[in-house]
Amino acid sequence: MEEQRARIPRPPVWAQDLALTLFVTVMQVQGTVVRNIGEAGARPLTDLGSLGYLLLIVSGAALIARRRWPATVFVTTALASLAYYGCGFPDGPTWLALFVALYTLAASGDGHRSVRLAGAGIAVLSVVWLVTSVGIEPRAAIGWVYFRIGASVMSAALGESVRTRRVIAADAQRRAELAERTREEVARARVAAERLRIAREVHDTVAHAIAIINVQAGVTAHVLDRKPEQARDALRTIEQTSSRALSEMRAVLGVLRDDDGDDERAPYPGVEDVHELVGRARAAGLEVTIDEKHPAAGLLPSAVGNAAYRIVQESITNVIRHVGPTRVAILLDHDADMLRIRVIDAGRADSAPAAAAPSDTDPAGRGIPGMRERCELLGGDLAARPQPDGGFEVSARLPLAPAGSRR
Repeated sequence: MEEQRARIPRPPVWAQDLALTLFVTVMQVQGTVVRNIGEAGARPLTDLGSLGYLLLIVSGAALIARRRWPATVFVTTALASLAYYGCGFPDGPTWLALFVALYTLAASGDGHRSVRLAGAGIAVLSVVWLVTSVGIEPRAAIGWVYFRIGASVMSAALGESVRTRRVIAADAQRRAELAERTREEVARARVAAERLRIAREVHDTVAHAIAIINVQAGVTAHVLDRKPEQARDALRTIEQTSSRALSEMRAVLGVLRDDDGDDERAPYPGVEDVHELVGRARAAGLEVTIDEKHPAAGLLPSAVGNAAYRIVQESITNVIRHVGPTRVAILLDHDADMLRIRVIDAGRADSAPAAAAPSDTDPAGRGIPGMRERCELLGGDLAARPQPDGGFEVSARLPLAPAGSRR
């Protein structure tokens, strides 16, 4: 029903204003004439060159421009009313145009100047109406004067009420649009953050796996003919590393699937998986020692545990890529407030073969910057610096947020 009413065609605005103007003008003239038939004492509308008729017609005709010039139309109708009653013409519905002009002024105004103009006009009109009604007969006719004053105030108040509701509706619309834009911006920010998180996870997983596979592939090519058992072990390490990398990739990229109830996604690795990481690093030729002063990994929030795992993983990957076989010490220490991580390598030995990736910087920009970004997201910090003896140290501090469920 509401949709049907909304589809009902309406005449254009100019046609509405024209119809209102004709109606008010006719009502003012015809109503005043009919009301004063047979009454004596009042000045006829035909006096002073039919000035009474002219004033009624002018005040009614002025409404044609009420939307474009509301203040001018109000002043015109107010002056016409002052002149009409000042000249002693008979009472009647001569105030219709004035009330419409007052309503339009308040409804289309700014709420400040329009209200002041309407208030000043009503005050002047009220004084003139009361002064010109002195000695009016019969005395009961004074009620029409008070009616004109009260109706003028009500017209202005109604217009101001409509203007206020319009402003409130426009403000609500702006707030709704702002809220919608904010929701879209928040959604885009979340998408960007999720893409960045996936990029970090994919980089850490793939870089670590490729580094180990690269080392083991080199070992296999070197000992394939002379030491087939060692080559077989290297190939087995490659198989396990690639399998582990594929599992982690499925876990990371599983969030992009739309399947409901996907139970195949593995949990993200945490501190408890560092030992497996160390085992693969040893298989790649590193001499790794690990010291856990507070190994209760289950007490760590999942986000902190995963960040710690990725920091250790990236640190070991950098050692494999840029240093080669060497000694690496890992320290994990946490209390009730903070998890501290240190990964220190002894540097390249003189007899060590060249690393597969000799560059000291990550061309993808995801190595140390990525680790630091992980720490900062959790409110922690990370430092990476060379050691005086030629080694390198990565140290990180991760504050422990309130423990949540493991993913």
